[in-house]
Amino acid sequence: MAQFLKALFSFFLLVLLLSDTVFSSRKTFDQKKPCKQFSFYFHDILYDGDNVANATSAAIVSPPGLGNFKFGKFVIFDNPITMDKNYLSKPVARAQGFYFYDMKTDFNSWFCYTLVFNSTEHKGTLNIMGADLMMEPTRDLSVVGGTGDFFMARGIATFVTDIFQGAKYFRVKMDIKLYECY
Repeated sequence: MAQFLKALFSFFLLVLLLSDTVFSSRKTFDQKKPCKQFSFYFHDILYDGDNVANATSAAIVSPPGLGNFKFGKFVIFDNPITMDKNYLSKPVARAQGFYFYDMKTDFNSWFCYTLVFNSTEHKGTLNIMGADLMMEPTRDLSVVGGTGDFFMARGIATFVTDIFQGAKYFRVKMDIKLYECY
């Protein structure tokens, strides 16, 4: 029995030492140098009742009387993503998801969407979510995963409002930096 306990103890000790080796050899990421980097333009044309052919988003909920900052407004979108500022350029991806206004005292929204790529250059998706503090010159949202060419990617999508035309149209420049690429 003592021989068996010694062998069992030795086995567990060996497993413990090997597991420590595995955990200490994890891949490290250089946060100063992204493994992939892109710049895209996000175009949003909100449906207003007259623009069915051109609208890329629609307000599903827009409660009245909750202040001057669109608090509670919920928008679903399927927006084109282009390489340049021209809305009519060939899309490199589609942004499919939603945003809602979540602050009563200032313009602030929360985004959750997937960039769906289906081109000769990229195939797969990137999932992006986070707060868009709209009055700030730049805003960072989290890249929380992906598929295909972007399998399990993580990083930052930096928003800069390029143009804002009231409630009808806005264009945001997205600088995406991925720090985990597989």
